[in-house]
Amino acid sequence: MTNLRIGGYQGPKSILTAGLSCFADALATTDLRLDRVDDVTRTGATARALFDGIDAGDFQAGYMASGYLTARVPELAVIDLPFSQSNRHAAYAALDGAAGDILRRAIHDTTGYRVLGFWDNGFRHLTNHARPLRSSADCAGLIVRTLDNQIYQDTMAAIGFTPVVTDVRELREAVMSGRVDAQENPLTNAMVFELYHRHRYLSLTGHFFGVVLFLCNADWFDGLPAETRDAVQAAADLATAEQRRLAEAQDTDALAALRDEGVAILHPADIDMDSFRTACAQIVARERARLDGGLVAAYLGS
Repeated sequence: MTNLRIGGYQGPKSILTAGLSCFADALATTDLRLDRVDDVTRTGATARALFDGIDAGDFQAGYMASGYLTARVPELAVIDLPFSQSNRHAAYAALDGAAGDILRRAIHDTTGYRVLGFWDNGFRHLTNHARPLRSSADCAGLIVRTLDNQIYQDTMAAIGFTPVVTDVRELREAVMSGRVDAQENPLTNAMVFELYHRHRYLSLTGHFFGVVLFLCNADWFDGLPAETRDAVQAAADLATAEQRRLAEAQDTDALAALRDEGVAILHPADIDMDSFRTACAQIVARERARLDGGLVAAYLGS
């Protein structure tokens, strides 16, 4: 039998963990020997250790936020453009079509990964413990936790924050201890990590649409018999459809739960969104100039 060790970095409430479960269940009747680690951070490892483990073959499959890989695969910057993607279904169509084909090739050519699916990591919003954030001016003087991604950090700085990077295993501690004043994440993370206990203000800025790469070690995949490769990809397709369904539903559920917890929520109509977009305009222009125009058109339709 062939080993298939699958890894993640979030807990049992996560829709990413649910995606792993769907993938594993679909492969239960194959001759693969399955081993699942839903949250590597519970073993003391970092999320980064999972990525390195897939690269090295210690894990065969897992997921990562696409932004973690942009430094190695510059084409992924098309996903990172702030305030550029406002429709998750348009993103799905692009990632399942020409834009996804370009990104899959770029990732395969540059890394040891093969993309099995593009998962929904939600629109990213701002939470903080200090005050309502109605405009970019309200962000001045606040320290914000963000990803290890230069575009994310530049975006947060342009908006007015002081950005800092932590691994996801440190997110809750950084928020609860007050080490950071704010953080930017999809709504599901505010619930999974219970950030609402400390962060009582939420601004629905939707500044990024997050994409998670569900991927595997390319050499492992290429070494499988054709029938097993087909089964792995079919299971990944099923898991991708289910994960996306859960992600969209989770946005509605998480927003209602945060409201019930007493979090003060600012909707886009309550926010000076133009101040945020204007602050980031130079970053968008800079990154679009570096990207292939065909890729930008394929992902954003413009």
